[in-house]
Amino acid sequence: MKRIILSGCNGRMGHVLQKLIQKNPDLTVVAGIDRVPTDAAFPIYASAQEVQEDADIIIDFSHYTAVPNLLAFALDKKIPVVVATTGLEDKEKTLLKEASQSIPVFYSANMSLGINVLIKALQAITPSVEADFNIEIIEKHHNQKKDAPSGTALLLADSINDVCDVKKDYVFGRSGNDNENKLSEMGIHAVRGGTIPGEHTVIYAGDDEIIELKHTALSRDIFANGALKAGVFLADQSAGLYSMSDLLDA
Repeated sequence: MKRIILSGCNGRMGHVLQKLIQKNPDLTVVAGIDRVPTDAAFPIYASAQEVQEDADIIIDFSHYTAVPNLLAFALDKKIPVVVATTGLEDKEKTLLKEASQSIPVFYSANMSLGINVLIKALQAITPSVEADFNIEIIEKHHNQKKDAPSGTALLLADSINDVCDVKKDYVFGRSGNDNENKLSEMGIHAVRGGTIPGEHTVIYAGDDEIIELKHTALSRDIFANGALKAGVFLADQSAGLYSMSDLLDA
């Protein structure tokens, strides 16, 4: 049985993970970390450094500001860590790389298996059309989401740019009366409203033809399932930085 420390256990994704773990006899939560401790079937601590329980995996769905402290704890205890928190900045991403030199670290801006299959499709399409088609990304999320554009939108944009002969300049939304909308630009647009779990559309717009690829998250279960698969995978790996591509190819 894999023993899990759940960081951000009282958040939306934390509650989804708890429900899925309860249904899996091979997984158990031994401790939680959250700024607002509540009653649970396991002890919950306000900070990682207070955790006393041994674990095989840490799964993190918290806030990007909590990631440095969590990585320090994981390094100290030599516990593999899955970071599924979105909105990471360069500082946190650098810490992930540094930690991965000593422990297994899994990071993805989106834990959905479907999104990561979409990435493979985008990277197959883009080289054939990049010179003649405008490329735009539209992402939609619930009105409680703080970061914009989403980490997934940036992940899709970066994945497209990785296979472009001429790298695109990102334009975050558009306003004004004199936009050129160059082929060398990639527009990334954010919509916020209601309870939308997550929707990402990539548009390739050429002369008289349009290609659209769209992924819709119908529930948060898809992200939790991906994180659990990542955790089980990571528990058996050596030190290094892993991604969904490694999990899909395993």
